Amino acid sequence: MSIFKSLFGGKNKETITPQDAIQKLSEVQEMLMKKSAFLEKKIDGELATAKKNGTKNKRVALQALKRKKRYEKQLTNIDGTLSTIEFQREALENASTNTEVLKVMGVAAKAMKAAHKDMDVDKVHDVMDEIADQQEVANEISEAISNPVGFGEDVDEDDLLAELEDLEQEELDEQLINIGPISEGLDDLPSVPTAEPKSTKKVAVAADDDDDMKELAAWAS
Repeated sequence: MSIFKSLFGGKNKETITPQDAIQKLSEVQEMLMKKSAFLEKKIDGELATAKKNGTKNKRVALQALKRKKRYEKQLTNIDGTLSTIEFQREALENASTNTEVLKVMGVAAKAMKAAHKDMDVDKVHDVMDEIADQQEVANEISEAISNPVGFGEDVDEDDLLAELEDLEQEELDEQLINIGPISEGLDDLPSVPTAEPKSTKKVAVAADDDDDMKELAAWAS
């Protein structure tokens, strides 16, 4: 207890910071580790003395073993103290880390609070609604600008379709006029015989009669 009082100053001293406590615990840990190494050497020495005088001088050997036991007990106590100091130092380090993290989080919370000082959830919703309204107005304006109503192009589509049908009908009529009546094309065709065709023999006899008549007329003249 006196070691810790000398290091930490007792109860009447001002409370030190976790960083200072960690530093002092590290110093004590280093001191105890040096003492532990010294005791190990003493134990090895006493053991060597006991072995050396085991058969020659039992009294000296027994005294060496007694001292060895005391050193081993001190070493065991130091090992326990080192474990406690190490555990406490780690706890202080974690506490110090948590403290720093908490401080930073507190500063961040204050900064966020300051950033939201002039903001309200209802105001945010109002602003978002206003943005949506303005976006809708912008879309309507864009649509109005892209529609050429003011340039005389607002024409009824049904009227356009009716006019197109009239044009198509006129084109069809002109094609029919250019074709003309069907009878005009039939003049160049051969006429269809209406009388019964004479036989070839009669035609030949008539031709012979004509020749006889011509010959008679030539003789008479």
